[in-house]
Amino acid sequence: MENRKAHRIAFARGFPANMMAIDGTWQRPCTMEDASDTGARLTVDGSIEGLALKEFFLVLSTMGKAYRRCQLAWVNGDQVGVYFLKSGDKKKKS
Repeated sequence: MENRKAHRIAFARGFPANMMAIDGTWQRPCTMEDASDTGARLTVDGSIEGLALKEFFLVLSTMGKAYRRCQLAWVNGDQVGVYFLKSGDKKKKS
């Protein structure tokens, strides 16, 4: 069906999270619809127009202690696909 390298887990009701700029200048609530070891699909609350989305944090806890550094993979309406970056990873070319 899909040509994915990593197995994805879908969340029945989504997982509430926040997207945040690397420098902290913007933040948007979002819902993680599915995730794998390598990335996720997010539904963003509100407009993403004008935001620097090339690279950002996906904050998974209200205390900000659980997060992933992400790189934008694609945008489709209010949904975005992201790659999870690991420390030492080189950025993927888009």
